[in-house]
Amino acid sequence: MPRCRVFWAASEPPAVTAVYLETGLRHWADHGIGLWVLRTHGGTFMGRAALRYVDLEGVPELEVAYTFARSAWGQGFATEVTQALVEIWRTRCAEQSLVGIVMKGNAPSERVLLKAGFAYERDAVFHEETCGVFRRAR
Repeated sequence: MPRCRVFWAASEPPAVTAVYLETGLRHWADHGIGLWVLRTHGGTFMGRAALRYVDLEGVPELEVAYTFARSAWGQGFATEVTQALVEIWRTRCAEQSLVGIVMKGNAPSERVLLKAGFAYERDAVFHEETCGVFRRAR
């Protein structure tokens, strides 16, 4: 598996992608927030980021999420995007806290969340993987 895919799901079949897109568009329609595609000024895909509602072990949570192409790693983009998502949550959302869910072993993403004011809360199972849950409260 290419290194950039370790923490990023592999390509999915068209039918799975169609359901993912439909779900994402419905999330925008229902909540006014969701997934953003991140591109350079020239249009090159750099990654994606989201404020989205997820089910975390039976509890609804508002999650900050991001994934970047390998070429974008280590340049501060995740920190910048996370800070922007936190600001959107702070100014447009009513939830009293925001979570970041990080696959075990992804220390760079843990550091991004810590820099953005999140604190480690606990481990949890998310999409059948053991992850760290980080939380930022108002």
